[in-house]
Amino acid sequence: MTEDALKYEVLASDGAARRGRLHTAHGTAETPAFMTVGTAGTVKGLLPENVADTGAEIVLGNTYHLMLRPTAERIAELGGLHKFMNWNKPILTDSGGYQVMSLSELRKITEEGVAFRSHLDGSRHNLTPERAMDIQCLLDSNITMVLDECTPYPAEPDVAADSMRRSMRWAQRCKDAFIKRPGYGLFGIVQGSVYPDLRQESAEALQEIGFDGYAVGGLAVGEGQEVMFEVLDATMPHLTRERPRYLMGVGKPSDIVGAVQRGIDMFDCVLPTRSGRTGQGFTRRGPINIRNARHQADPRPIDPDCGCKTCSSYSRAYVHHLVKANEMLGPILLTIHNLHYYQELMAGLRDAIEKGELDAFVSAFHRQQAAGDLPPL
Repeated sequence: MTEDALKYEVLASDGAARRGRLHTAHGTAETPAFMTVGTAGTVKGLLPENVADTGAEIVLGNTYHLMLRPTAERIAELGGLHKFMNWNKPILTDSGGYQVMSLSELRKITEEGVAFRSHLDGSRHNLTPERAMDIQCLLDSNITMVLDECTPYPAEPDVAADSMRRSMRWAQRCKDAFIKRPGYGLFGIVQGSVYPDLRQESAEALQEIGFDGYAVGGLAVGEGQEVMFEVLDATMPHLTRERPRYLMGVGKPSDIVGAVQRGIDMFDCVLPTRSGRTGQGFTRRGPINIRNARHQADPRPIDPDCGCKTCSSYSRAYVHHLVKANEMLGPILLTIHNLHYYQELMAGLRDAIEKGELDAFVSAFHRQQAAGDLPPL
């Protein structure tokens, strides 16, 4: 790794799982890490201080949304995304490829890039590999993601191969356009749908180009956990140990635990924040729906073993009342709890790997999750 790149170190391992540390120009992140999603430069409903209090060390921004509003150029004029959103820790920005690909009739993919119409006002835009690098540089994100084509699922092998190989050509263009700076890095994205041979080809192509980290994309798109783990089993042996590995858009707590066992270091997902806004809370005994009437007179916290602000200060009955009354504080309290739960899960995984006790941790995790929620009082 060059002096201009991010620095990543593996501190311990347990089987395929790794305990590491990622150093950036805006601080370090301990891995395995869950990266909180702040799509439009904000984690919905929370102040940056609230996000940091959950244990989060790195957040995500989204190229597609920020390029449209308020524009990357405006954010750059105002000092970059860290200053704009008052977050002085590391930021990763995805390239916007997933969002653009989901526009269906509003976009057209060519070798040059993606032409699309804004979902906001119908204005025309072109997102090329070079433009994706330019935008993320303007945003001043510590980790830049290459522009890739998120292959739809399911896809026939020839369709998946064509899509993956286009992404590899775009990855080379991204590497050529990326401006190296100390403490900043560029991640390549492995594609290939559910086909092991394509995943291997993609991983090897990316490593031939050379990136500061490698992401596995195109999963958690409907294939199911068993297939996702099979793809990881086929992919991970072809990714170098010396670079961080990021599983994009994943996921559920059990997805994360299984992926860590397979050697993934970094995760992101909207699930804990989106669930918080819809009444779902994550606990050591599995998820609960706070809207259910069984919680309306329950004086216990969402999770009695949780030390977050919500669980230390508020009852299930109160959060139930807030959610049923459509008070904004309800989703805020649930979001704080959910993010704290995810960060505690990651801390537990890191500790287990350091001690060589990951198998025991995973067994206890699944046993607790299967136990179900606390019985009614």
